[in-house]
Amino acid sequence: MNIISTFILGVVQGIAEFLPISSSAHLIIFRDLFGIGASMPKALDLTFDIALHLGTLLAILVFFYKDFWSMLISGITKGTKDKDGKIFWYLVAATIPAAIVGVLFEETIENAIRSNYILIASALIIMGVIIYLVDKVSKEKKDIKDITLKEAFIIGCSQVFALIPGFSRSGTTIASARALQLKREDAAKFSFFLSAPVVAGAVALSLLKKSTWSLIITNLGTFILGILISFITGLICIKFLLKYLRKHDFKLFMWYRILLAVLVIIIVILK
Repeated sequence: MNIISTFILGVVQGIAEFLPISSSAHLIIFRDLFGIGASMPKALDLTFDIALHLGTLLAILVFFYKDFWSMLISGITKGTKDKDGKIFWYLVAATIPAAIVGVLFEETIENAIRSNYILIASALIIMGVIIYLVDKVSKEKKDIKDITLKEAFIIGCSQVFALIPGFSRSGTTIASARALQLKREDAAKFSFFLSAPVVAGAVALSLLKKSTWSLIITNLGTFILGILISFITGLICIKFLLKYLRKHDFKLFMWYRILLAVLVIIIVILK
């Protein structure tokens, strides 16, 4: 795959991972329908997608390193008696549903849905409308540190739907958090926090496969560039979304998802 395609897919991942528009759907659409990186063998494209997710994972860890460090130390030393420690253990509990379903069914879901572009387009529309309507009717009452274990677990369970390309991990978790009346910015932050262990787990599982290492070694330059671009773009997008949500709702993302879905459907019909 050439440098331009690698750069574009890295930027797409960095943007779509954090904005509630579905990074997995965008990578599929850009590669399969727009032809960006279409020459990449199938065995390589899945591994390359994991590498791009590693880039955005690093963006989360770097951007929120003070928060993660505080939560980790408080969680280990003080447990749930401290607010940061409480959030740490709530994140652990909230990660369990997506981790179990991901390990058991992610590959099956990917193989069944990855090339079903109409279903992906439908998921883009459905989730776009849901996140806008939920946000519109939900009040902004709670900060992250006001969240309960039950609420954290509910938000964690919503990540299961993100296994279907088009729904979006950030979209489903932000919508769930807003339904529970978290403030917009706090809903986004909790979504980012929650994505870290899930993505880290997916990356770790991929690295346990011998085939992954051979692909990385053979295409080392491509992987390094993709990770770097998604990392830099991810940092920019995290900062943008948190600032944007202080004064705006999710209408822009809803219309973007609908327009992209319509474009996908038109391309599929005309092919």
